[in-house]
Amino acid sequence: MASQEQNPLSPCLPGAGLPPVDQASCLEMTRRCADFNLRRATRLVSQAFDRALKPTGLKITQFSLLVAAYMNQNLILHKLARVMGMDRTTLSRNLAILEKKGLVNLERGDDRREVIARLTPQGLKALETATPLWHQTQERITAKLGDQRWEQVLGDLRALVKGLK
Repeated sequence: MASQEQNPLSPCLPGAGLPPVDQASCLEMTRRCADFNLRRATRLVSQAFDRALKPTGLKITQFSLLVAAYMNQNLILHKLARVMGMDRTTLSRNLAILEKKGLVNLERGDDRREVIARLTPQGLKALETATPLWHQTQERITAKLGDQRWEQVLGDLRALVKGLK
């Protein structure tokens, strides 16, 4: 059996001043890891919204893009990507799906290199249909923490985002 020092899969090698990888240290990492815990919460929250929005044919990511397109009607894609915290490639791929569904139009800006996403009348209707389902799900999720704790979580998340920019 190869020693841990020879294992290229071990991120914590003995002698490097870091603890060896074992079940206890991995458990502690998953308990404290910002990425692991935020992604886990995000997956579960997204699944709840996706289930609620299923009758509309939208996923929560698509709903969020419709909201962003509605709120930022003249914003070029690279600025919209920044607002959404997405890279432009991911945003373009997701907007292409909404365009195929007839929910957004991707139009050239004054500078022909710029692209702007605009909600279509069908996109506005989809947003109006999905919004009550979003509200119900949002209320159900935030009720698990209560208003005061939820506001604290939002404040903490905003501070984290600001600190990482």
